[in-house]
Amino acid sequence: MDSILGLRTSRVSTIDDLRSGSASVGLQVAGIVGFALLTAVGAQFRLYLWEVPFTLQTLFVYGSGLYLGWRNGLLSMGLYLLIGLFFPVYAGDGFGPAYLFGAVSAGYLLAYPLSAGLVGFVSKRFNGLTGSVLSMIAGSLVLFTCGVIWLHYVADHATWFESIDKGWLRFAPVDLAKILAVALLYQGSRSLFGKK
Repeated sequence: MDSILGLRTSRVSTIDDLRSGSASVGLQVAGIVGFALLTAVGAQFRLYLWEVPFTLQTLFVYGSGLYLGWRNGLLSMGLYLLIGLFFPVYAGDGFGPAYLFGAVSAGYLLAYPLSAGLVGFVSKRFNGLTGSVLSMIAGSLVLFTCGVIWLHYVADHATWFESIDKGWLRFAPVDLAKILAVALLYQGSRSLFGKK
């Protein structure tokens, strides 16, 4: 279907230049750094109800894949992880390698580059609203799979169901709302900056 609501649209936008790599190196670097910093800010909005907090980070993980494409989205989230080795930008009070690899949420964090890369890769072909949503759902599945596996072993849950419940099922409605919000924002900005 060739409509903005479908899987794919032929509508061209200046936003697409950033994800295609045809933007200037300076603009690409600004996008990579910008999304890494936005992810750090998103980590500061956190709500702990059990081991893994609700945060706003995934808005920017998914957004980096959509806006920057697979390569720069992956690089942006890699930069975020690198910054967290030296500064307290994760959703907690610590930083550094020991903190990262000892945190119950480390599986999610380590999956950020993979998730952003997959969102960018899938959305290159499927750039309509539905396609954007599906690409972020794919990225979400990678993120939560890695997160739940890590959580299960680090939190020493008695059963896999407990890990799936606390690490994915309780987050699923909020994550879906984030995905829809990012998809609408992305499609809206593509329309706003459309090429004639």
